[in-house]
Amino acid sequence: MRLLLNLIQNPNFISCRFDLVTKPYTRSYSGSIRLLLSSSSDNNNNNYYQNYFNYKKSHNNNNNQNKKVLSFSTSSSSSSSLRLNNMGVVTKTSEDEGTAKKFWNKYKKESVYAMYTPFVVCLTSGDLDLKTFHHYIAQDAYFLKAFSQAYELAEECADDDDAKAAILELRNKVVHELQMHESYVREWGFNPAEEIAPNSATVKYTEFLLATASGKVEGEKSLGKIATPFEKTKIAAYALGAMTPCMRLYAFLGKEIRELVSPDELDHPYKKWIDTYSSDDFEADALQTEELLDKLSISLTGEELEVMEKLYHQAMNLEIDFFDAQPVTQQILIPLSKMIDPNEERLMLFTDFDLTCTVVDSSAILAEIAKLTAPKADQQQQQDEDGNTLSRMSSTDLRKTWDELSGRYTEEYEQCIESILTREKAVGLDIDGLRNALGQLSEFEKRANIRVIESGVLKGISLDDIKRAGEHMILQDGCINLLQKVLANDGLNASVHVLSYCWCSDLMRAAFSPGGLDSLLDIQANEFAYEDGVSTGEILRAVQSPIDKVAYFKQIFQQNESENGKLNVTVYIGDSVGDLLCLLETDIGIVIGSSESLRKVGSQYGVKFVPLFPGVVNKQKEFVKSNLSSGWEGLSGVLYTASSWAEIHALILGHQ
Repeated sequence: MRLLLNLIQNPNFISCRFDLVTKPYTRSYSGSIRLLLSSSSDNNNNNYYQNYFNYKKSHNNNNNQNKKVLSFSTSSSSSSSLRLNNMGVVTKTSEDEGTAKKFWNKYKKESVYAMYTPFVVCLTSGDLDLKTFHHYIAQDAYFLKAFSQAYELAEECADDDDAKAAILELRNKVVHELQMHESYVREWGFNPAEEIAPNSATVKYTEFLLATASGKVEGEKSLGKIATPFEKTKIAAYALGAMTPCMRLYAFLGKEIRELVSPDELDHPYKKWIDTYSSDDFEADALQTEELLDKLSISLTGEELEVMEKLYHQAMNLEIDFFDAQPVTQQILIPLSKMIDPNEERLMLFTDFDLTCTVVDSSAILAEIAKLTAPKADQQQQQDEDGNTLSRMSSTDLRKTWDELSGRYTEEYEQCIESILTREKAVGLDIDGLRNALGQLSEFEKRANIRVIESGVLKGISLDDIKRAGEHMILQDGCINLLQKVLANDGLNASVHVLSYCWCSDLMRAAFSPGGLDSLLDIQANEFAYEDGVSTGEILRAVQSPIDKVAYFKQIFQQNESENGKLNVTVYIGDSVGDLLCLLETDIGIVIGSSESLRKVGSQYGVKFVPLFPGVVNKQKEFVKSNLSSGWEGLSGVLYTASSWAEIHALILGHQ
C-alpha cells in the first residue's frame, strides 16, 4: 500500500491529505485526517494526542447540513468537493439542488430495505403468490384513498392558483391509479367483493399522512388555529413532504425491477405492474410531485424545513414497513434472520477490517501516528517513565524510511499481481490454482512485514496514542449498526469474527469501542509488542496473508460447529485480493468496495461477480424451482458485490 501524505501545519492543527494507492491495481481512498494535538507540561514532557479522523462536513445555507463531503485540500486556494451519495457512489454536489432532491439523496440508501423485502424480491423473481399480490393491491388501495384525501386537504391550504392546479392534477392521477387497481382485480381473477382489512403498517401510514395534511404535526399548531395564508401553505408543504418519498420510492423500485426483467419475458405474471411503475409517465408524476414540494417549501424557515425533512424520512420508513408487512407465505431466502432456525442453525458473520469496516487503511493511521510523535533530529533520545533511555528515529528519517517502504511495497505488489494474471485463464472456478497463486502473494506480504519490522518505523509508538487514534477512526456508514444488531438478535444465535492483516489489534479494538463491540467481537489479527506501554517495533505476526486468513476462517468454523452442534450459515464481507479465499469458502461471499485487483485476480481463476440484489433475485428463482431447504452454498464460484453496508444489513436483517 502506497501512502502519499501532504501536510499542512499550524501550531495546533495538522490536516493531511492522503491517497492509498496500489498502482495499477487501485485500492484507493482519499479523505482528510484531522489531528488535534494537545500537550501538558505537567506530565514529564509526555505529549497527549487526541486524534480525530473524520470527514469534513459541508454546511451551506441551502439546507445541506447533513450531506457528507470528502474534502481534498493542500492549501486554502486549492480545493474541490465530492459527495458520497447514499448508494456509496461519489458524485459532485450541486448548490442549486431542490429540497425534494436533497431529501432523496440523503435517504436513498434506505430504499434498499424496500428492495430486499420478501414481497419485492418474490415479485421481481415472478414467483410471488397471487394471494399475496391480491392482499397488496387491497392495502395499496387504502394508501391511494388516503393520498386522494391528503391532496384534497393540501389543495384547500394552498394559496397559489398554480399550486392548487398542480395538486388537483396529482389528485386526479391518484383517482386514475385507483381505477388501474380495479383492472388488476379483474385481470388476475380476484373477487372484487372480498373485503380485506387494512393491516397495521397500512393504518400507520394512512393515519400519519391524513394527520399531517390536517395540520396535526408535532411542534405545530392544529389546522383549526391557523389563520394566515402562509400558515396554510406550510401545511400544504408538509403534506407534500409526507407523500413525495412514496412516489419517488415507487419510481425507483420500478426501474430497479425493470432492469432485472427481460423485455422478452412476456409471461412474467406482474409485468403490467412493473411496466406501470418503471414507465416514463410515472417518473414524470414523481418529478411533478417533487417540483411541487420544492415550490411550496421556498418560503419555509430553516426550522420548518427540518420539520418537513422529519416528515419525509418518517414517510419513507412507513412506506418501507408497508412493503415489509405484505404476508409472503412461500419459502424465501431473505432476510437471513427469518430463514435461519436458531434451534438448528446459527449465523457466523466474518468481515475484513481495513477498507471493509474502515474508511482509512490502518497502516496509514499507524504510519501517521509514528510520524507525528517522532522526535526532531536533535531530540532523538527520550526517556520512559522509569528514566530509561529510548532511541527513536527522527521524524525526518522516519518519513524518508516510510516513503522507501511504501514505494518498494507498491512496486513488488504490482509485480506479484502481474505474475498471477499472466497465467492461463480458468474456464470454471479453479480454487486450487487460485490458492497456489495467492500463496505467492502470501510470501510477498510476509517479506514486506519483515522489512517494516527491521526498519524500526513502528518503534516508540505509545499504546495510549494508538487507542485514542482508534477511538476516533471513522468506520464505514452502517458497519457498527449492523454488527451491533446482529449480535443483539437472539433469533440468529450469531457470532461475529473480524479477520485482518492489521498490524495492531489494539487499534482495531479501540475502533470498535465507541460502539461497545470491542469485547463482543472475535478479532484475529496481528499484535504490537510493547515495553512499558510503548511499542518495541516488533509485530507478533498471526494473520499476514490470504493463506493465513482462510486457515483462521476454517479453524473458527470447525470449532463453532463442533462446540454448538448446529449447522453454520456463513457470511464473509471483504474488499481485497487477500479476502478471496475466505469469500469463496463461505456460503455468501460479499465484496464491498471497488478493488480492481480483486476482480481481475478472481476472474482469472473463474470467479463470477454478481451485484447483490440481482443475485438474490436469481437465487430466489433457483430456490423455488429446486425445492431445496437452503439456497446458499459455499464454493459456488459466485461472489456478490454490495454498494453499501445498508445493502448487507437489508440482506441479513431486513428493515430492523
